[in-house]
Amino acid sequence: MKKAIWFLLGVMVFLTACSNEQENIGESSEDFAMDSVEESMDEAGKQGTESSETENNESTESGGQEAAEVETKEVGVEERKIIYTANLRLEVKEYQQAVDEIESQVADFNGYIVDSSTYGSSEESSTSGHITARIPQERFQEFIQLVEEGAGKLLESNVSGQDVTEEYVDLESRLKSKRVVEERLLSFMEKAEKTEDLLTISSDLAKVQEEIEQVTGRMNYLRNKADLATVQIDIEENNVNITGMSEDELNTWEKTKQQFLKSINTILAVLSGLFVFIAGNLPILIPIGAIALVVWLVVKRKRSTIKKEDKDNLV
Repeated sequence: MKKAIWFLLGVMVFLTACSNEQENIGESSEDFAMDSVEESMDEAGKQGTESSETENNESTESGGQEAAEVETKEVGVEERKIIYTANLRLEVKEYQQAVDEIESQVADFNGYIVDSSTYGSSEESSTSGHITARIPQERFQEFIQLVEEGAGKLLESNVSGQDVTEEYVDLESRLKSKRVVEERLLSFMEKAEKTEDLLTISSDLAKVQEEIEQVTGRMNYLRNKADLATVQIDIEENNVNITGMSEDELNTWEKTKQQFLKSINTILAVLSGLFVFIAGNLPILIPIGAIALVVWLVVKRKRSTIKKEDKDNLV
């Protein structure tokens, strides 16, 4: 009986020892597995950190390259697009003469007249008008100075400029992108086999081409506005009259001078007519003059004779 009990106790101790060893083995295996997982995670983290740093460096370098390209592009823009506009107001003595002079100057500067309008007032009997001209930008300042100094009295002058270089460069970039998309769609259209795909590509191509036309139109507009400056000129004729009085009545000196000249002309006309009359009638006037002289001498002699006889009789 005692042997059986000791045998059972021995078996139980053996089983207990085995279970403890298995638990220790399991724990050690789990710890090993956890350690391996943590190591792998650490390595992965290190690799991810290194890769992220590499990516950040690459992105920074690429960003720097893009910024450098942008700066190079901006620096490379030699000709800036600036839209110049000038508004002038002039006072002149002769409206039509001033208009003819300005139109001649516009033609001399290789410009052209956009519109020209003339309007007057029946009450003041004066004329005024407006001219809009386009002048090449390189001669814009020269033309403004010429008009201000020669056409008449300058009442108002305003010159402004709008820099559209940034917008123009942006439109150029957009146009290049649209051209690339257009080429790709055209290549896809050549390779398309299904009708549905062909219709879809055609629709997208039409939209892109419409956008290209819009961008091109805006670029042409900006280019034209920048190449040719706009000059707007308001012209006013200085012709001020007092109600009920004419210009001749206001200018006494002018009126006196005109009357004096009229008198001189009248005297000259009379003398000229008399000279013509005498010179043209000499063949008739000479005999008549001779006869009149003879008659006058005869009459004078008779009078002298009569007076002498009267004196003798009195004596």
